[in-house]
Amino acid sequence: MATTDRQATTLALAHALSAAERGLAVIPLSRTKLPALRSPHRDDGLLATSCHGECGAFGHGVYDASTDPVRIRELFAAAPWATGYGIACGLPPHHLIGVDLDTKSGTDSSAALRELALRHLFTIPDTVVVLTPSGGRHLWLTGPPDAAVPNSAGRLAPGIDIRGAGGYLVGPGSRTDHGTYSTAPGTAHLAPAACPPALLHLLLPPPRPTHPATHPSAGDRGQGLVQFVLAAHEGQRNTRLFWAACRAYENGIGSALVAPLVDAARTTGLTEREARATIASAARMTGRRP
Repeated sequence: MATTDRQATTLALAHALSAAERGLAVIPLSRTKLPALRSPHRDDGLLATSCHGECGAFGHGVYDASTDPVRIRELFAAAPWATGYGIACGLPPHHLIGVDLDTKSGTDSSAALRELALRHLFTIPDTVVVLTPSGGRHLWLTGPPDAAVPNSAGRLAPGIDIRGAGGYLVGPGSRTDHGTYSTAPGTAHLAPAACPPALLHLLLPPPRPTHPATHPSAGDRGQGLVQFVLAAHEGQRNTRLFWAACRAYENGIGSALVAPLVDAARTTGLTEREARATIASAARMTGRRP
């Protein structure tokens, strides 16, 4: 192993142990940001997904995560090629929630988060912010112990991914093929802040309907989504339409709102073809048929 790799592993272990002292459970990561240890059940069929570490071996991804310094050293000793570490989300005491503001999707995810904050009347508190090599940001928030926030990609808004229960964040100080993760200036000393209740409500899965066979009318909820699309400025039109369509399908009114949303999108300057393609993408994202 090259000297630089040994140094990267040593630094990753040091950062991981420091994170563990703050109550954050960690695992070693490779340069690809994936767990460094392969599953011991990779050739065992169903056992590969059903075992979460009960067998006692390493290689169960986020389920290996620990705050015990002895176990962390053992994990890194088993993966001497590790150059980073992952921080498990959803575990006590912090019940960490990661808001991943991506830059690779071609959308302004920071602006999308600001729009959500204005629309739903919440403010992102001062908290730990991790800068990614691609120019993105990870915001660290904490959730309540009785609410499991699921992982999602683009559900909240295009370019915004959520790391929740069963997921992990790349820890600051980790080295990857694309660069090094670092804590944003002025945030390293902060503790993860509590997730605003209004944002938490958006992150939690919608309650299952009591009578799934019934289809509620669009009503006021639908009109609000249409108005949200109508208020879009140039550069926001697809983003707002996609977000509104996702919320419509999640609330069981997607089919009823296709025509009103298309009309609203055309009013803002999109073509009917563009609007219907965006709505179809939202339907697929939410697991519904357009």
